[in-house]
Amino acid sequence: MPAPVALFVYKRADHARKTLAALAANDGAAETDLIVFCDGARGADDAQAVMQTRRVVQGAGGFKSLSIRERPENLGLAQNIVQGVGEILDAHGRVIVLEDDLITAPGFLTYMNLALDRYRDEPDAWHISGWNYPVDASDIADAFFWSVMNCWGWATWADRWQHLKLDPKVFVDAFSTHQIRDFNLGDRVDFWNQMERNAAGDLSSWAIFWYATVFKNQGLCLNPSQSLVSNIGLDGSGENSGRQAGDISELPEQRSFALPAEVRIDNAAVARVVTAIAASHRRPHSYRWRLRRRRWKKYGLFG
Repeated sequence: MPAPVALFVYKRADHARKTLAALAANDGAAETDLIVFCDGARGADDAQAVMQTRRVVQGAGGFKSLSIRERPENLGLAQNIVQGVGEILDAHGRVIVLEDDLITAPGFLTYMNLALDRYRDEPDAWHISGWNYPVDASDIADAFFWSVMNCWGWATWADRWQHLKLDPKVFVDAFSTHQIRDFNLGDRVDFWNQMERNAAGDLSSWAIFWYATVFKNQGLCLNPSQSLVSNIGLDGSGENSGRQAGDISELPEQRSFALPAEVRIDNAAVARVVTAIAASHRRPHSYRWRLRRRRWKKYGLFG
């Protein structure tokens, strides 16, 4: 039986319409239960956009069933996702998760359900990602395991999600400098900054906590070598994304997938991805330098 899909929407009606259309065009959509969580408006300025988005959701078709959870008040993206994912996992044991700005390839549901079935009883597999950094995937496997969690279209199981911790202090106190460096892929990209910003109250997010939970428990994440998801929300309309260059990668028509026989890190594939990450996240200073600069600034030693 296909896993249920949880879709989280707020006030971006056009984005939600495109997301729903692409998902309905997936192989297996007609056998899939879709549950949509519609967050409530923050205030009067957002009310009309929220209602427009809810009307789009109400008109969605192409699925086995459509259930809509309309929040009476604004929870915010993080709380909406954490509560919604937990609710579905309590009822079904597994879930596929999307947000309202993610366009999926026709084989996305096939890949997700295949992976959820294949690795259900593999304790080292914690997370299934649908997105990957743009890499040349011509001579690497269809999918690979590594330690990094990507949340643009993902899936997991209830017995893994139950370990989620949402207190930044748990991780700030527990992670050593060496662990933070590994968490940041050898200091190539500063994922850890999101944890610090949550701890400081400057950011309210959920994904960094799930990544840290998986990492802390030495779990592995399955990634497709060629991304099955494109993000159309990097246009300043998202809650935490800001305005960036959009993901314009062409989604593949791939319908079948050869998944890894063993749950272990694929070093060749990871090396390919890390090279792509290093190119897209050029960091002029190391993590330690950034901490030192922050301390200097705190004490008036840096402008």
